[in-house]
Parts: sequence; C-alpha cells; structure tokens
Amino acid sequence: MIDVQNGPDHRNVPIQKVGIRDIRYPITVRDKSREKQETVASVSLSVNLPHTDRGTHMSRFVEVLDRFKDEVSYNTLDRILIEIKRILKAEESHIELAFPYFMRRKAPVSGLESLMSYDCIISADYATRLEISVRVDVPVHTLCPCSKEISKVSAHNQRGIISITAGITKFIWIEDLIDIAEASASSPLYALMKREDEKYVTEHAYGNPRFVEDVAREVALRLAPLPGLRFYRVEAQNMESIHNHNAYAVIEKRNDG
Repeated sequence: MIDVQNGPDHRNVPIQKVGIRDIRYPITVRDKSREKQETVASVSLSVNLPHTDRGTHMSRFVEVLDRFKDEVSYNTLDRILIEIKRILKAEESHIELAFPYFMRRKAPVSGLESLMSYDCIISADYATRLEISVRVDVPVHTLCPCSKEISKVSAHNQRGIISITAGITKFIWIEDLIDIAEASASSPLYALMKREDEKYVTEHAYGNPRFVEDVAREVALRLAPLPGLRFYRVEAQNMESIHNHNAYAVIEKRNDG
C-alpha cells in the first residue's frame, strides 16, 4: 500500500515535536518506603521531524512503548527514547509520564494513617544525552499573616498548591520534594483526621502564617542545597477563601549555565 506520510514535504518547515499524546499505560516508579510503586500514567511520546519529511509513523510509538510493558520506569527511560530515535530515524525523542503518586500519611495527633495522592509528571528528552525533569503538585494549607495581624480573632486561611519542577542529573525521591513543599507551607494536609488532629492543624497553621511569597521562597531555599539539580521551578498558588481570585508566586533558577 502507498505510504503517504512517508513522502517528501516541500514547504521547508521543520516540526520540533510530533507524536502521540495521552495514551494510558501502567508504569512503575521508585517508592522510598516500599521500593517501588505501580500506577497508571498518561503517556505522551514525540520526536522531531525534519522539513523534508511529510509525517512520522504514529504506530511505532506504541510499538516501542509496548516492548517495555514489563517496566516503564526511571530505569528504562533512556532505552525507550533511544529506541524511539532509532526506529523513527529522529535526532531527538521525548517522553512525558503524568501519573498519581500515593503516600501513606499519619495524622499529627491520632496517628491514623491514610493515603494521600499527588499529581506527578516525569519528562525526559534525548538528543545526545538523557535529560530528565520531575514535577510534583502538593496540596497544602496556608494562613494569611496580614489577616492574622489585623484581626482580633482568627485569620483567613485556604488550601494551596505547591508545584515543584526539578531538572535532575541524579535520581531524586518524589517523597523528598513532597516533604519540602509541605514544610514550606503553614501546614500539610491529611486525608483522614479526627477532632484532635483538626485542632492541631488549625492551631499549627495559626502559629505559622505564610504569604504565597513566603511559601515560594521557603521552597526555593530548601531546594537549593539538593545535589544534581540542573534547574528548578517553584510555583505556589493559594485558592483564596475571601477573595474572588487566586494568589500565586513563581521562582525559577538554572544551575546548568
């Protein structure tokens, strides 16, 4: 049969990324307490396309992914990308894995355990070498310092999201990024709490007020000493409880020159 997509293109326009997006696939990620964790990711795969080629071969992305069905993980990212480059005759290949990561958390007073989920993205690119970045979105609790200062009683507080993206040259635990985010807010969140836990979290947050700017800076200071960071990006966002808008702050730093 005629392979139309394999024909030439005369418009002289290269494409930086072309491929497949949001195919669901089981993956394995490293777990600090249990060695490994199995989850389901939304996977995107792509390559660059030179200006001379009309199209890429979409089915080959799935073929390569299925060859690694027993372990799509940190340990196989380089092999997946190298194989995609080879089979599609590309100069660059890319993969993105978006998945929920689960951790057991103990309530601060009762000690009751429950599962917390965190949205994560692992991205990897391969041109001449493997480059990996990890993103985790961590829900937290913040209390406004200004509201506390001007109020006779109480202060407005809200849930927030801290997003940390780290470009890494060596492995970093997802749990460590989550711990950094939670330590930088007014309080962590918990899926299961009794009244004594709610009392503790409420009072702890009141004694530890944080602007969104404070949160972003605290995360950045805790990230800076970590070894093997090419870059990091911190975004702190508060879903404001008494305003008709959200507040956010972003800090970015590159260490790779």
